[in-house]
Amino acid sequence: MSGQDHTRYHSARFQSTAPKHRGTLLALVLLVAALAACGQPDTRTDTGSKFANIDLPSGSPVGIATFAGGCFWCTEADFDKVPGVISTTSGYIGGKTVNPTYKQVSGGKTGHIEAVQVRFDPAKTSFSKLLTAFWPTIDPLTPNRQFCDDGSQYRSAIFYHDADQQRQAETSKAELAASGRFTQPIVTEILPATTFYPAEEYHQDYYIKNPIRYSYYRSNCGRDARLAEVWGISR
Repeated sequence: MSGQDHTRYHSARFQSTAPKHRGTLLALVLLVAALAACGQPDTRTDTGSKFANIDLPSGSPVGIATFAGGCFWCTEADFDKVPGVISTTSGYIGGKTVNPTYKQVSGGKTGHIEAVQVRFDPAKTSFSKLLTAFWPTIDPLTPNRQFCDDGSQYRSAIFYHDADQQRQAETSKAELAASGRFTQPIVTEILPATTFYPAEEYHQDYYIKNPIRYSYYRSNCGRDARLAEVWGISR
C-alpha cells in the first residue's frame, strides 16, 4: 500500500476490481461492509486466549511455525484447513517498530510483514507438511506483492524458529525451484523468526466472523484466480 491509508486503498481496489454491475444493492452492501471492517479502531485484546482450550495431553509439545502469504485473513483461513493445526494467529513480524498497529504496518513504514503464526500438534503433522501446504496458497513468483496487495509488507516469506526449520524451508524451496514447474525464480524469502506481534482482535478469525465480507475481499483481490494460474489448482 506504500503509505496509503488502508481504507482508501481498498476503496480504490474494490472500485477497480468490482464487476460492472456493482451498482446493485448486494454489491453496495458488501462493499460498505468490507470498508467498514478495514476502518475498525486499532485496539488490542489478549489474543493469547485463543490458545486457552487446546485439547492436548498435559506436557505434550506444541510446534510453532510462521508464514507470510499476503493478506493474513486468507493465510489464516488456508492453514486452519490443514489437519494437525491447533490454532492460527494473524500478526506482524520482521519489523523495527514495537507493538505496531495495522495502520502502521499497512502503511509500509515499519518493516513488518503481515504473517500468520501456526501452532500445530507434532503427533498429527509436521513442519515439512506445513511447508507442502503453504506453497500452493501463495504466488511465489512476484516480489513485494501478493495478489491485489502491493508492498513489501505483503511479500511472501517463511520464518524459521530453529536450525531444523531453516534447513527444511531451504530444502523445500530448492526442490520446488528444481522441479521445473516454474521458469521464473522463486522470490519467497526464508528469514529468521523475530518478535511476532498479534494483530488487533478484529483481524483474528476474520473469515469466520465476517464470511461475506471475507469472501468478497478474497474474490475481488483475485487470489484464487492467480493461484489457479500459477499452480493449476481450482479452489
